[in-house]
Amino acid sequence: MTVTLIGLGCGTLQSATAEGLAALEKSDAIFGAPRLLELLSAFPKPKIPFVRSADLAGKLASGSYERPAVVFSGDTGFHSGARMCKLLLKEQGISLRLLPGISSVQYLAARLGRPWQDWGLYSAHAGDCDAVTAVMQGKPAFFLTGGERTPAWLCERLRLAGLGALPVTVAERLSCDDERITACTAAEAAEMTFDPLSVLLAEPAVVHARCPGIPDDHFVRGTVPMTKRFVRAAILSVLCVRPEETVWDVGAGTGAVSVELALSASRGRCYAVEERTEACALIRENRQRFGAWNLTLTEGHAPEALERLPAPDAVFVGGSGGALEAILDRALEKNPHARICVSAVTLETLGAAAACFSARGLGYSATEIAVSRSQSIGARHLMRAENPVYLISAPQEAAL
Repeated sequence: MTVTLIGLGCGTLQSATAEGLAALEKSDAIFGAPRLLELLSAFPKPKIPFVRSADLAGKLASGSYERPAVVFSGDTGFHSGARMCKLLLKEQGISLRLLPGISSVQYLAARLGRPWQDWGLYSAHAGDCDAVTAVMQGKPAFFLTGGERTPAWLCERLRLAGLGALPVTVAERLSCDDERITACTAAEAAEMTFDPLSVLLAEPAVVHARCPGIPDDHFVRGTVPMTKRFVRAAILSVLCVRPEETVWDVGAGTGAVSVELALSASRGRCYAVEERTEACALIRENRQRFGAWNLTLTEGHAPEALERLPAPDAVFVGGSGGALEAILDRALEKNPHARICVSAVTLETLGAAAACFSARGLGYSATEIAVSRSQSIGARHLMRAENPVYLISAPQEAAL
């Protein structure tokens, strides 16, 4: 017995390949989801529905089949159930072959007259699909949608992140007679209702990525204290943030550190925790200015505001309001292996932070950042020292 796994394309037999249709003609039974089997009335073969891949081997064994075909929507190599079926059949020692179909991404690109080789491809069926970080990668983002993660649901996530004006295209029932393609903004799509058989294409968001240590005067500052450029660069070095990580900035102030952490965690998330109204407004402005769309502002007092945040990989505490011990405890409760950096400008805060780390059995390192910058005095230049800043971090070195 040789099982043929066939991609039927994105909605109708018009998007199946001739090779796939020929294999269906030669098959002695067709297995698939009920919705797909309904498309195959032209093939007078036994049709056996199944929903879970784990059920397929048993159904194959229940009959004397020589050339069974298993059908899937889309292409067998693009977020298809064919992947799991292939693994299960190989475990059973069953011979198989795969025949691709025309995927919805190919079909939509052709409808729009655009190449798709530079698109980012995502499935919203996966629980970890993040529309915001997807559009931050510098290229159009294509989403397979399904269940509650509709095009409107994804676009609402974009709108909430400040990307309501982002151009999007929603394609419904591709290749069907009632196919519909809608071009609009993310905010407009968030208010619409779409057919369950829909896909979403979002254009890339503008992101002003910079090397660590963005110049101070590039930020909107107001009267809120801001962590200066060279200290920010040191914080990023200490925390060693990876692109996919989740990061907290507690006592975020203007959001300067938050912005740099968010840009470093380009496929992850940064949560800025701040209780002052003026500072929260500055964080929003700076998020917009630098395109740090994966920066989420959490307004409130720490540690209470930390309860609803996801577990962090790295934490920066720029202001604790006297609650440093409780902040560290919340972070370590959520992730005992979180990398933590605390800044201090007074010796008293330095000592208190060191004591907090020691009391929790954390080996820490302390670094003094003393920056002097040139200043013109007539025709000459002098070096003017800025107030030193202390960084207390644990573990002592972030693992590569």
